Amino acid sequence: MAEAEYAPPLVWVWDKTNGGQFASINRPTAGAQTEKELPVGKHPFQLYSLGTPNGQKVTIMLEELLATGHSAAEYDAWMINIGQGEQFGSGFVALNPNSKIPAMCDHSGAQPIRLFESGAMLLHLAEKFGAFIPTSAAGRAECLSWLMWQMGSAPFMGGGYGHFYHYAPVKIEYAINRYAMETKRLFDVANNRLKETRFLSGDDYSIADMAAFPWLGNLYNGAAYGNTREFLELEQYEAVGRWYDEIFARPAVKRGRIVNTAKMPERHSAADFDAVEAAEPT
Repeated sequence: MAEAEYAPPLVWVWDKTNGGQFASINRPTAGAQTEKELPVGKHPFQLYSLGTPNGQKVTIMLEELLATGHSAAEYDAWMINIGQGEQFGSGFVALNPNSKIPAMCDHSGAQPIRLFESGAMLLHLAEKFGAFIPTSAAGRAECLSWLMWQMGSAPFMGGGYGHFYHYAPVKIEYAINRYAMETKRLFDVANNRLKETRFLSGDDYSIADMAAFPWLGNLYNGAAYGNTREFLELEQYEAVGRWYDEIFARPAVKRGRIVNTAKMPERHSAADFDAVEAAEPT
């Protein structure tokens, strides 16, 4: 039986029982819901996150900086369980009034600097350490254009396609078709670019790649949203596949992808990765 067409009321009213995996935590208001301070470790950077694509962007960047000798980029990473509403604690909201992961505090200067939105964190770190961003005006503009492209694209892939295809309590053909089309279009944008250049902003690996890799990569390799790789025929985007394989092989990327996951809920030193490897079955 076809679902009855929805007629929006004159005034929308929030229905807390609208279903779905995130119904218990999503609401149309902002601000802290509980009093809870954030833990603070000993390193210059304190990251409060979860190993989702947006979280992976920042941990990959921090691990890449450490791998290239920037020891001042040492960080503590604390898991924020968004399924339990920890992003609405007062300490987290003080860092990120939008209550989304990741949030970060830079304690390396005279005064702490709060950072929210993953793209802002990548740019802050790139500028602070003079790494993974081109120095020429043209190169920087290209890099930032691709970074902003990714930031604008993520809601279509996650909140759009991912939600309606995988998480929504009912399957709505129009919504799935709308966001599947847009996700494939975004893959085609990246694929066309990567036919021309080794990386998104040119010949050099940059924060634009670190931003796009967790989103495009987790869909391309089948890790996100169930049967997505087959449903969207992502194997056809061969240039994205070549780019994905090269970035996935980077040791810092491998490390960054597991921070704030079940494998490594918290990260406080490089030794934490040794413990994870030791726990892996042989």
